Amino acid sequence: MGQILLLGVGNTLLADEGAGVHALQLLQATHPTTNVCFIDGGTLSFSLAQWIADCPHLIVLDAAQLKQPAGTVKTFVGQAMDRFLGQVKRSVHEVSLLDLLDIARLTDTLPQQRALIGIQPEKI
Repeated sequence: MGQILLLGVGNTLLADEGAGVHALQLLQATHPTTNVCFIDGGTLSFSLAQWIADCPHLIVLDAAQLKQPAGTVKTFVGQAMDRFLGQVKRSVHEVSLLDLLDIARLTDTLPQQRALIGIQPEKI
């Protein structure tokens, strides 16, 4: 099946913006496994591009503006993930997730199996 990269992103100092990192930490503590690489991506950086390039399966956990009640969780898979990220006009991260996926596209290393699990924050 290959390695799965579970990437939690967000700033834990900015209220609910750290939801992705907190979810990653909970999953890592309660579901240890050898075929999942758990990475705390923090507020993202270009150094994560290599991690994404090296894994055929990518799952990203992040706070997302879903226009739903706080705590709502929604999953975007494959091209639905790409469309959702393309609609986001701004990011609180220095490097956006879309930037990282664009690097993967340009280098022909975009994981074919990818998903974003978005968590609606109450406040950022």
